[in-house]
Amino acid sequence: MSQSVRRALDLLSRLAFGPASLDELSRDAPVHKTTVMRLLHTLEAKGFVVRDSQQHYTLGPKFFELSTLALEQRDIRAIARPHLLQLGVRTGHTVHLAAFEGPDVVYLDKIESRQPVRMYSRIGLTAALHAAAVGKVLLAGLPPQRRESVAAALAYRPLTPRTITDPARLLAELDAVAAQGWAVDLAEHEEFVHCAAVGVHDARGRMVAAVSCSVPSVLLDGGRDIHDLIPDITACAEAISADLGWIPTERTSP
Repeated sequence: MSQSVRRALDLLSRLAFGPASLDELSRDAPVHKTTVMRLLHTLEAKGFVVRDSQQHYTLGPKFFELSTLALEQRDIRAIARPHLLQLGVRTGHTVHLAAFEGPDVVYLDKIESRQPVRMYSRIGLTAALHAAAVGKVLLAGLPPQRRESVAAALAYRPLTPRTITDPARLLAELDAVAAQGWAVDLAEHEEFVHCAAVGVHDARGRMVAAVSCSVPSVLLDGGRDIHDLIPDITACAEAISADLGWIPTERTSP
């Protein structure tokens, strides 16, 4: 690597910790102040740094544009896989990664349960938006107007006796999901299966996927509850989000 490129990268790394003046940057650099100034002028001309009215430099829009593009090119399934495996080890239950593909929510990945009683699912299957926990949490992550238009257009096919079958009830539940940060379905999508899901966010804060655990109800005897898994699912979703570049402004506790 050329010395000029190395020094420019060192300046960008320094500015990642906050604004700095030319004098401050020069004090930390192994080269003369005029060299630092020349590098800063080049970076400023290309949009990688900007200078405010107090002559302090900060990272510029071009830097963030390239960072976001790089993050978006990463395969979410590959990024999520090790975290999904860890969640499977911690819980012992079926773990799914799901996301919107067009108008449908599709299972992108699955970690099989270690339990003798398991639910049936496979990668590529769709999940009902009005019934599955992953569908609810992804719907709740949409802007309110978009959420309402999607809810109004759903067919509301009853999959079990507990399936939500009207838009008003669904929208009320989605409001709660958006506030609390997680969703459950209690044998609403599939008889005798309970599920909890938490959204995954990208670097821009958009919800781009959901992580879930699915548990046959027979395994929830003895006072156990699907809600008990929400902290582990939340930790998994947040770890994936962090790898996608998400920096949360606040955390919601279940």
